[in-house]
Amino acid sequence: MAGIRALIAGCALLTMTANAAADTEAFADPDLLAAYGGKDFVSIATGNAQPLRRAPAVASVVTREDIQALGARDLDEALAGVPGLHVSRSSLIYNPIYSLRGNFSQYNPQVLLLINGIPMTSVFAGDRGNAWGGMPVDNIERIEIIRGPGSALYGADAFSGVINIITRSPTGWQGTEAGLRIGSFNTRDAWVNHAGRAGPFALGFYASWQKTDGDDQTMPYDAQSGIDARLGTHASLAPGPLSLSREGVDLALDVVLNDWQFRAAVKDRRDLGLGAGVASALDPVGRGRSRRWTADLTWHPSDLARDWDVTVQATFLHMTDFSRLRLYPPGAFNTFPEGVQGRPDKWERHGGLSAAAVYTGWADHRMRFGAGYQKLDLYKVRETKNYALTYFPGIGYVPTPLPTGLTEVAAADAFMRPHSRQDRYLYVQDEWSLSRNWTLTSGVRHDAYSDFGHTTNPRLALVWDAGYTVSAKLLYGRAFRAPSFVEQYNINNPVALGNPDVSPEKMESWEAAVTWQPDQDTELSANLFHYTIRDTLRQVPNSDPTTGATAQNTGRVVGRGLELEFSWRASARLKFGGYYAYQFSRDEDTGKAPGNAPRQSAYLRADWRLAHDIVVTPRLSWVADRSREPTRPNETPDTRAALSDYALLDVTLRAENVLKDLDLSLTVNNVADAKAYEPSPAPGLEDDFPLPGRTFLLSGTLRF
Repeated sequence: MAGIRALIAGCALLTMTANAAADTEAFADPDLLAAYGGKDFVSIATGNAQPLRRAPAVASVVTREDIQALGARDLDEALAGVPGLHVSRSSLIYNPIYSLRGNFSQYNPQVLLLINGIPMTSVFAGDRGNAWGGMPVDNIERIEIIRGPGSALYGADAFSGVINIITRSPTGWQGTEAGLRIGSFNTRDAWVNHAGRAGPFALGFYASWQKTDGDDQTMPYDAQSGIDARLGTHASLAPGPLSLSREGVDLALDVVLNDWQFRAAVKDRRDLGLGAGVASALDPVGRGRSRRWTADLTWHPSDLARDWDVTVQATFLHMTDFSRLRLYPPGAFNTFPEGVQGRPDKWERHGGLSAAAVYTGWADHRMRFGAGYQKLDLYKVRETKNYALTYFPGIGYVPTPLPTGLTEVAAADAFMRPHSRQDRYLYVQDEWSLSRNWTLTSGVRHDAYSDFGHTTNPRLALVWDAGYTVSAKLLYGRAFRAPSFVEQYNINNPVALGNPDVSPEKMESWEAAVTWQPDQDTELSANLFHYTIRDTLRQVPNSDPTTGATAQNTGRVVGRGLELEFSWRASARLKFGGYYAYQFSRDEDTGKAPGNAPRQSAYLRADWRLAHDIVVTPRLSWVADRSREPTRPNETPDTRAALSDYALLDVTLRAENVLKDLDLSLTVNNVADAKAYEPSPAPGLEDDFPLPGRTFLLSGTLRF
């Protein structure tokens, strides 16, 4: 009923907004348009800025103006309106799962997340680090998204999509801003951002501190509840609240001198609550901690040679993940008076050097050549625990106490030993203007990995731009997802053993897209997609149950669907936008949908300028048709009912120049206090993850 109330309230508010439309104001930010070309331009599709409608990819852009209008605090909220992209939650420290076109997995390695073009992927599990802890949006200038494969340009993990976050740079703005936020769950943020000049240098600096107690929704049962029922114990902490606290510090430096740019950033997260517990048993005392350093040095000479545009970049990333886990509560299994405890710690460092050259001396062609080298090094692991896993016939693996209690185990007994991987790659891309209205983009990239071998991934895109009103695209692409070190090298964990012989997951995709602009205020877009995923990587139970499960390439998934988008400027003060997305995917081993991802989703947003400096932005999101994961041989079936659909209404009211150079923003999420859930993993040892009820966030930004 709450979902229906949200729909009714949202439609009423949007209708009211439409009826109240007036005139005379523009929405576009002139500075942003000057620096980046606005929402209608994108560079992620080819590496060159070009009109979105002509880009050889199905792409989306989230501008800083969008982020402010949504009242977003975190990257996940900023991505809310991207067609076909659904943000769910992982059972692993509640990390975000960016599900695109039906591809859903707990580590979410099928979507490549970049910051200024640098991958944020952890080689350990293929995610963004076990203790990701979110990303604030205050230093984000824009976000560009490819929905579909991108390995021909971006290599590994540009599989079902690519998200590139472009941070603010002193080459794009000048000034100083500072902001504060307070909100539900004792949420408090403070940040400052400065860009200016010092002699020949352009300097940018950003600092941010965030802290929240997190949502306190209750889980009615967890994995320990089932264990208690079988053993007659009473250890479970369910029903009990989720653990979603977190504290973070972000620092960034951006220095530009002539043709050189140096950027460095620190992302530190501490006191990270573990959500519903890493082992699906509530864990109110466990915490995660992570720290990530990134740096890049770019040389982009403005006039190196006629018809050539060259960029050389060196990158470095260092990340640490520390977890203090209480996997099961005190009294679990009648043998752990202080609970089952584990502390897996990891250290990674990545380094790379790349070069790209664009040649425009050949009439009607823009050629891009690129080459690079990167080393991904998991150089240290450490594990401390008070248990071992022992197999019991008819039951499976059960934790049994170590005689030494909580102990740092020897390197040979840890979950993994240090490993490293090197990748050397070459790519070429040609944008060929066949005629005034036709462009053919072709490209291919070859990667040579030191551990799992070679892979070659081509792309082909034909774009027809029929004047100012219609454009159409036909796209083909192939992509790969690299095996993670967990899938290759995990040891001493029988429920998820590694296999050094696995190969990458592979995807082949076809897309057709059309954009129609019937008048200057209306734009309609539609695309159809079809993909086939081969050599899917999964943990497969071994034929001998006493040896657990091992990563294997197995099975095939076929998916298809469509995405419809619209934007309509009803007047100078009012505009609407939104999408409807549908996907149908089938796992050919089971003949069923892979599960968890929404088959249907929709989003409707209005931006209404009530007065000169006041804008209200209501948006309504709808998620539907999420099936459970299918049961495979030797797996326990998930007997829970299918997930309920939900609709959420969020509203942001933003007032500019309340006082001189002071903007205020109030966001109310889930206005109708609707019940909504994201799926927990099969077979459903714990309940699904509840989303927050009605929440408030008040933000203030002062410009100097």
